[in-house]
Order: sequence, then structure tokens, then C-alpha cells
Amino acid sequence: MSQYLAEEAIEQAALAWLREQEPYTYQHGSDIKRDLSKAVLEDVFEAFLQRRYPQVPGKVLAELKQEFLYNSGANLHQRNHAFHLKLSKGISKTWKNDTGRQHFGHFYPIAYDDVHQNEFRVVNQFTIIGKSKRIPDLIIFVNGLPLVLFEFKNLFSQDATVEAAYNQVQHYTYQIPQLFEYNALTVVSDGQTTLHGMYSSGLEWFAAWKSIDGKSVIPNGFALETLIKGLLVPERLLQYVRYFIFHELDKGQLIKKGAKYHQFFGIQYALQETLKSVKPYGDGRIGVVWHTTRSGKSITMAIYTGILRQLPELKNPTIVVQVDRFDLNRQLFDDFVAAKDLVGDVQIANTTDELRALLSGDGGGVVFSTVQKFNLKDTATGREVEHPMLSTRDNIIVIADECHRTQYGLVQGFANNLRRALPQASFIGFTGTPVDSKDADTVAVFGDIIHTYDIRQATEDKAVVPIYYEPRLAKLHLGNPQLEEEAEEITGGLEENEKNRILWAAMEDAAGAKERVEAIARDILQHYTSRTANGASLEGKAMIVCMSRRNCVKLYDALTALEGCPEVAVIMTTNIAKDPVAWNPHVRSKEQMEGIKARFKDPDDELKLVIVRDMWLTGFDNPAMHTLYVDKVMSGHNLIQAVNRVATVFRDKPSGLIVDYIGIGDRLRDATKKYTGAGGSGTVTIDIEEAFSLAQEIIELLKEQLRRILTIALGQP
Repeated sequence: MSQYLAEEAIEQAALAWLREQEPYTYQHGSDIKRDLSKAVLEDVFEAFLQRRYPQVPGKVLAELKQEFLYNSGANLHQRNHAFHLKLSKGISKTWKNDTGRQHFGHFYPIAYDDVHQNEFRVVNQFTIIGKSKRIPDLIIFVNGLPLVLFEFKNLFSQDATVEAAYNQVQHYTYQIPQLFEYNALTVVSDGQTTLHGMYSSGLEWFAAWKSIDGKSVIPNGFALETLIKGLLVPERLLQYVRYFIFHELDKGQLIKKGAKYHQFFGIQYALQETLKSVKPYGDGRIGVVWHTTRSGKSITMAIYTGILRQLPELKNPTIVVQVDRFDLNRQLFDDFVAAKDLVGDVQIANTTDELRALLSGDGGGVVFSTVQKFNLKDTATGREVEHPMLSTRDNIIVIADECHRTQYGLVQGFANNLRRALPQASFIGFTGTPVDSKDADTVAVFGDIIHTYDIRQATEDKAVVPIYYEPRLAKLHLGNPQLEEEAEEITGGLEENEKNRILWAAMEDAAGAKERVEAIARDILQHYTSRTANGASLEGKAMIVCMSRRNCVKLYDALTALEGCPEVAVIMTTNIAKDPVAWNPHVRSKEQMEGIKARFKDPDDELKLVIVRDMWLTGFDNPAMHTLYVDKVMSGHNLIQAVNRVATVFRDKPSGLIVDYIGIGDRLRDATKKYTGAGGSGTVTIDIEEAFSLAQEIIELLKEQLRRILTIALGQP
């Protein structure tokens, strides 16, 4: 009995928090007279259409009702997708009046422009009969459409967990699928833990909503109240349904995705700053969104772009998504293409001429380009002195991905050319690793930080998995302990770049010594095999980073010579006019490179290890990858970008691991200090003292749990 009372208490608390907000009303499911096989309150939806579109003939409204409520598709996911497109984008319809005059209208099932024209009804214990009779705990209906589902479990029952609530929802999708054709958002809660997500997603993709205003984070214990007051406020719920949910096609399967709280608020604040900063009203510096790598930054950018395209104030804008190296940022383009429901068609400028043609027109759209395509051309009369002006429109927004890398040549260079080409454009930067130094100040170029979501918060939210560090140093046998001092004498009169080049070449040569490479190969194989063996930590993929292409090939040869080595591939740029013939097995066309990428991203494919120098260290997302073996000196944002390759959430992956063979520990600590904490100025995610204290707490809890188990087992009171 207590279990049901506890569940009812959680349900009643949710009802109370919802009813505090106008215009929510409440009704018990048993008081609604209806066909129990239907999930939609059809009379309520019909009344909305009549109220919203009084000028439209009744026959046409009846047809509209049918079109909105009937969803085509061979399976539930397709039907949900079909409905979501109608829900978010509306439908167009033509008809003739009694005199034969043609009429046209575009209709929405929700009045997005006026929240009070909609009916928000919260219903508990709503019986639905499908393959079985089921009674979901709580549903939010908007104009009779069941958009939000809650399933509650008892916090005080060992078995009635939030996982059990999620599992029950999965059964519902088979037993009462008619409910999920219209579902926009699913919430599972035991009162302590409350998670929101898409009904079709794995539990690892459900998340807590931790903020009401997007600035402060609320403790976990208030998760249900925070979700209701932070997201389910009527105005926000309508925005979320319309703009922040989309379906993408992956290997023939529809995947439904929705924004997390940091993405929602980051976009909201970015939109506010956009409308304030665009020329001619502002200075064109919109600002910087700093969301740590692997926390869904590309989805944030895609949703932001999709909303920009629909803002009436911008009058069909052109969005230029600008990257510094397209081969390293293919993932971003793929994410935009996958989010076609939001952003529409995306075009790529493959050449300078294509870029100039795309940006010289008056139409809106989304254009991907590298910053290098804003280059000066050779013409019949000689090389251009300055970049030509392509457009003076003030509704061009330039989105710079990883805006710390190539945006500072404002006096001369590509960034300067871009601004000459689009003098009235406005600029916004997105980055996971901001830079603030005398020659590369992100804020000075793009404006103030708009929204921050750092590594520490992302790890706490389980938006990324925690990353652990394991030093397994392999000494560089330099044969001369005074090498650094002698090198300084030899290179003292050289330019810094030339000095670095010489020192790097010496280190690369030492790192590639035959005995060292063979020792690292044996250690990597043993480490990876033990980490992924049956009954060990987890299955998955790993990446090895070497200092040079030559060392990549050496390590490949050493690894593949070992018995029991899984399939390995070297991922690097090649030049058949200059590279040794022995490297030919690693030469791939663009199509072959895409094929090997697809294989590596497939968790079930036999390709388990890749060896890289630079490629795939940025702009590449492989959730199944859990280990990064590092034999290359890296620092700063380059290091953070690299280590975050293993931070992506995937199934039951508990963490990512960095295995260090060359000694990046100090650099990793320094980079972590820079990129964690409020505004990026905090401390290491967990320092030694905090980690030790936490470990002591866990040990004491385990001891107490063990005492209880022994007491029960021995039958003692």
C-alpha cells in the first residue's frame, strides 16, 4: 500500500506544480467521456480548430482534423515523425468556397503566437485500450493532443526505480502505440531522479533538466520541480515542441532527438543576443557560446540555425557555417544534414567560385565553407589586391565553429577577407575550448560569452562520460641527457618557428625508435585486449595518436606483426608523389576514407583500432570509442579536443580513458584547469583531496551496506 501512496504523492506534487502555471487546468482521466481506444481528445482538438480558424468552412476544418490526426507510416517511429512535422511546421490546404473561388491557408494544430489560445490540460490515470489496457500516470494534453507523458515510480521501493519507469514506457510503446504517435516528450521519475527524453531513445540519452533560468543549476533533489518550472511552462513547452525536437535518419532508422537544458538555454540566449547585435542596430558581434566538446554543440548550432531561418525579423537570412578544415569538420556538416527537418537544405561551397556565387545572391539558406575559400584569386589582370564585396545584406549570420582557431586575422588574412566580402554580416562563435591570449582573444572578435557549459557540469549531468588518465610512459632514448641545453645553444639564433621545427623533428625521430615502437605496440595490444576481453570493462574502439605519419606507419607494422592483434587502420593524409611506396596500403580515396570511417563508427564492425596523427582528432564523433592512446606531445585546446574523443555517451560505457606514453600529464592538468569551472576559470574537475574524500565516503557507505546485508543474512535484529 505504501508503494502506491508514494507514487501518488509524486504524482500529486507534479500536478500541483503544473497547476500553479496558467493556463493549465486539471481533470481526472475517469471523468473524460471518450472512446478508450483513442489517445487524442478529438472533441477538444476540433474545438480548437473552430476557435482558431473561424473563417474556414466546417467541411474544410473536418478535413484538417483528419489530416492532422491521421499519421502515415509503416511503423510507430515513422508515424511519430509524420505527426511531428505537422505539429511543428503545420500543413497547407486549398479549397473553394460556394462561389468557386479558390482559397489557401496554412494551419497549425497549436497557436504558437498566442499561448492563451491553446488549451493546456493535465490528466492523470488516463485509460487507453490498445493491445492491452494501460493507465499512464500523467499526460499533458495541448488542444487535446497528448504531447507529454509522465511515468512515476516509488522512491522508497528497491525495485520501483526510474529505470523501471523507463522500462514500463518501452512496454507501453508496444501495448498502446496510439499514444506515442503524438508524443513529443517523455518523463520518468521516482521523485528523487527525474529524467526527460524521447520515448524511442535509450535510457542513457534521458537527462535531468537542471535549470529554471539557464544561469544557475538546481540540485538533483529538486529535479521534478525544476523540469516542470524550467521546461513545462506553457510558453517554453510550445517553443520546445516547435523548434527543439527533430528526427534524423541513421542507417535507415529514424532517431528522434530533443535538446537538453544547456542546449535550450544556450540557444535562447544566443537568439536574444542575435536580435540585439545584428547590423545595422548592433555592431555585428553576437557573442560566443562555450559548450564543452562532446556535449552536443553541433546539434545546438543546427537548432539555432533552424530558428534563425524562421525569424521574421531576419527576413529569410543566409547562414554561413564556417569551419577551418572541412576534412576535420565533416561531422558538423553531417549533423546539419541529419537535422534537415530543422535547417532545410544545406549547400557546400567546394571552390572559391562556388562560395562567391552562393553568397552573391539574394536568397536565404545555409552555406558551409572553409575560411580558406575567402582567398584572393589570380585573374587575367593579375592577383586580386583585396577580396571583392559579395553582399551588403545585413541578414547574413556567420557561425564560426571552434572560433578560437582561425578567426583572428582581421588586419590581413582569410578572416579579414571574409569581413570585406560580407561587410554587414554578423558573427557568432561556438567553441568547446575558448582561447584568451594577447594574439587570439575570442571575446574581442565575437563579443561576450553568451552561455557556458563546461566539462565539469557536462560530466555531472552525464552529458559526457568522465575521462580518466593512466600514465604508461615509454622513455625517449635520446642518448644524451644534456640534449635540451645543447639544443638551446644550437638553435639559439633561429626564429621560434624554425627552432620548434628542429626540436620536433628530433623528438619525432626518438619517439619512432624501433625498440620503443615495438614495446609500445606490445603494451597497447595487451592493454586493449585486457580492457575489452569477455568479462572485462567493456567492448569498443580505441584510437592511437602518433607524432608523425612515419611513426603511424611504424606502429601499424609493429602492431599487426603481433599475434592476436585486431584489425587496425592508419588514418592520415597521403601524397603518392612524395610518400614511400611502402605506405601505399594506407592510401585511400575520399570515398574509401568515408567507408573506413563508417566501419570504425559501427560498434559491431571488426575494425577496432585506428592510428592517427591529426585527422579525426577534431570534428569526429564515435560514441563507441572508449580509449585514446597518446604518443604525441599536445597541449591547450588541441589536447582537450583530442581527449574528448572518448567522452561521448554510449550505451553502458562508464568512462573514457587516456593512456599516456609520452608525458602529457602536466599539460592535461593545465588544460583541464583552464577549461573547467564557472566561465572556464575553475579548478580541475576533481582534485586529489576531493577525490580522496569522495573515496572515503564511498568506502564508508559500502561498509554500512555490507553490515546491513550480513545482519539480514545472519537473521539478527
